[in-house]
Amino acid sequence: MVGNEEVLDSLSELAVTLTAEERAKVTQNMVVRKFDKNVTIYSEGDEPENLLCLLDGKVKIYKEGVGGRNQIVRVVRAVEYFGYRAAFSEEKYVTGAAAFESSTIAIIPMHLIFSIAENNANLCNFFIRKLAKALGKSDERTVNLTQKHIRGRLAESILFLKENYGVEEDGCTLSIYLSREDMANLSNMTTSNAIRTLSLFAQEKMIAIDGRKIKIINEDALRKTSQIG
Repeated sequence: MVGNEEVLDSLSELAVTLTAEERAKVTQNMVVRKFDKNVTIYSEGDEPENLLCLLDGKVKIYKEGVGGRNQIVRVVRAVEYFGYRAAFSEEKYVTGAAAFESSTIAIIPMHLIFSIAENNANLCNFFIRKLAKALGKSDERTVNLTQKHIRGRLAESILFLKENYGVEEDGCTLSIYLSREDMANLSNMTTSNAIRTLSLFAQEKMIAIDGRKIKIINEDALRKTSQIG
């Protein structure tokens, strides 16, 4: 079984900002927990108490919408940090997080992070960079989801999943298998529109569909569709 020291070493971006004494404190207080597929990690309205880092698996960040329809606002990949913005802004969570598949997460108490940050400029800069990059990506995604038509949004989501989670050994099949509902929630559309548009993409030989598996056949055409919007 991997110990907390080895886990912290795998979190290299964070680990290099810490002194030996700070590393020891983080190691002593960190917990590694496994979440089964579809299990909620935190819910909208919860108090943010921890810095979370996905060690392996896949996680979605979502916002509850009107009529019970959720909007997936971000996906998390290994090794990526999440769940800390609300703590820095002294707010409750405005989103929820759940596992797309079985996922292992390192959990570090935020009160410890705040304590270390008081005397560690490198750690502060680490979070400033993370938050700034996340804001830029969020702004870009907001524009795309509100201005593009259905075909452009769905094409972008397929490419987005490829860029975040990669492909299988064949070099074409997305290495994440989403339900049609999750694909719709990622693309800001109804499930019926997602099903219909995926079928059209398959007819146009841009993708091939096998259950929840999506294989990219013509990436250039997908990118053109995404750009046209």
